[in-house]
Amino acid sequence: MVFRAGQKEIQTGAGTEGALSWYRSDLEQRFGFRGGRFTKVNALLTLLIGAVLTVGWYALLAFCFNPSALRSMFTDRGFTPYVMVLLFSWSLCMLFFKWRKVCFQRRVLLAEIVPPEADFILSTATVQRVLDQLYFIVDEPRNFVLTNRIQVALSNLRNLGRVNDVDEIFRSQADIDNSVMETSYLLLRGFIWAIPVLGFIGTVMGLSIAIGGFGEVLGKTTNPEELASSLKVVTGGLATAFETTLVALLLALVLQLLVTFQHKSEEEFLDECSDYCQRKVVSKLKIVPFETDEG
Repeated sequence: MVFRAGQKEIQTGAGTEGALSWYRSDLEQRFGFRGGRFTKVNALLTLLIGAVLTVGWYALLAFCFNPSALRSMFTDRGFTPYVMVLLFSWSLCMLFFKWRKVCFQRRVLLAEIVPPEADFILSTATVQRVLDQLYFIVDEPRNFVLTNRIQVALSNLRNLGRVNDVDEIFRSQADIDNSVMETSYLLLRGFIWAIPVLGFIGTVMGLSIAIGGFGEVLGKTTNPEELASSLKVVTGGLATAFETTLVALLLALVLQLLVTFQHKSEEEFLDECSDYCQRKVVSKLKIVPFETDEG
């Protein structure tokens, strides 16, 4: 890839050894799927992996826990446990991919995008040098949170020559990045809501079976021995009612904790990006005399 700056051509990060390449290193790109921007994940890819994990879990139950109470909780309680396990596995895949993406994005924080020399001044005269440096560090700045912020702000400085607006653009872009991050959690939060609801559906189904079975038992016989034998249907329905709720609440609890930890990690990363922009970019800005005169 070649980046043109005035009359010269500069080799970009895509062809520079050691540069961070989103197209080569993004986890979803490696699987042959379109990678989500920043920390967004590809829903289809994570669904497919989640489905494989679900099949693997039930295969484990069938071969290693047969017969057992654990196997019965997931296989003999209607359709809801199957759906809950699929949603939970899908969510785990999404969180794993988001974790890997945040780790990859953090690597840009180690780069010196703006020359660290104390006497370097970032102005309209030197901004192109910094923009050129972006393409030596990463292959596509818009796919990285930090470099995208810097590119947007400094492109405005280059085109409009207004140093005073750079800090405000950084703040505005930080708000946009926060909004993008929150949007990427919508599906996960939907699953956290859906799993307990599925558990309650299983509870209603189990209670319906138990109550219906109890009515049939009372209508068929009054013999204590036959009554005790027939009550197995009732107890089976009650087991379905309570165990599906138990499984749903446990899965939702674990998922909520994992989402909270990952969300906290992403918020810290965005704060680090804001701090980087303030310390290493905004602190280098200076209004030179000709800019003051033009203002």
